[in-house]
Amino acid sequence: MRHRLGYKKLNRTSEHRKALIKNMLNSLIKYEQLTTTLPKAKVLKPQADKIITLGKKKNLQNTKILVSKLQDINSANKVKKTLAKRYESRKGGYTRIIKAGFRYGDNAPLAIIEFVDRDVEAKRVDRKKKETKKNTEEKKVVPAA
Repeated sequence: MRHRLGYKKLNRTSEHRKALIKNMLNSLIKYEQLTTTLPKAKVLKPQADKIITLGKKKNLQNTKILVSKLQDINSANKVKKTLAKRYESRKGGYTRIIKAGFRYGDNAPLAIIEFVDRDVEAKRVDRKKKETKKNTEEKKVVPAA
C-alpha cells in the first residue's frame, strides 16, 4: 500500500513546481479567486489552507515562516490582518474548488479555486477605474478663436 507517499509532480522539476505553487498562492491571496487546471488546484488547496492556519497563529516565528514561504510582504500582511480575522472562528477548509469545464485549446479540465466567504471586490485590485465620458470631455483643450 502506498498511503501518503509522494505528491503530485505536475510534470515539472522541483524548482519549477515550487515557484509555480508560490506564485499561485500569492495570486490566490491577492485576488481571492483563481482559475487554473484541476490538478494544479488540487495541489494548491492544502498549501493555501496551511498558509491561512499559519497566519491565524500570532507570533513572530509564524510570521517569518509566512514571509519566507510567500516571499511577498504584501501577501503576508493580507494573510495576517485580513484573512486571519475573517477565518478566526473556522477550524479549517478555507478554500473550495469548483470544476469549470474544459479548456478550449487542449481540453484540459479547468477549476476555480477560491476562498470561502471571499471578498468579491478583491478581483478588481489592479484594474484602473474607467474615466467617465464627462471627465474626458472636460480634459480636452478647446483652442481660443
